[in-house]
Amino acid sequence: MPDDSFKAFVLDQLSALPDVRAKAMFGAHGLYSSDYFFGILDEGRLFFKTDAAAPADYTARGMGAFTYESRGKVLTMAYHEVPPEVLEQSPELTTWAQRAIHLAASCKKPGKRTKRTSIKR
Repeated sequence: MPDDSFKAFVLDQLSALPDVRAKAMFGAHGLYSSDYFFGILDEGRLFFKTDAAAPADYTARGMGAFTYESRGKVLTMAYHEVPPEVLEQSPELTTWAQRAIHLAASCKKPGKRTKRTSIKR
């Protein structure tokens, strides 16, 4: 499935969630809910944010972590591929996405971003 149609499919499957959108990033798409980055769409695959406990749900179904190459090294991120049977079931996919969003929200550092201002002397 081409990336644009896959992106449209995933967004449709997650339409029960508020304010979910895809944003282009580094040749892939990031999935956001409000300000929380919780998923990655890359080459027709969907990955959700995970923590130390969550990968068991994914690896038990044979799904691996998101990896990418940078400067000749393969790096792994705390995102795991969503199993196809979950991807096909909108209510179950929504539940898995809610866990990823909750995790992303709990990992976000509190505080507001401040504008830098220069002081003229």
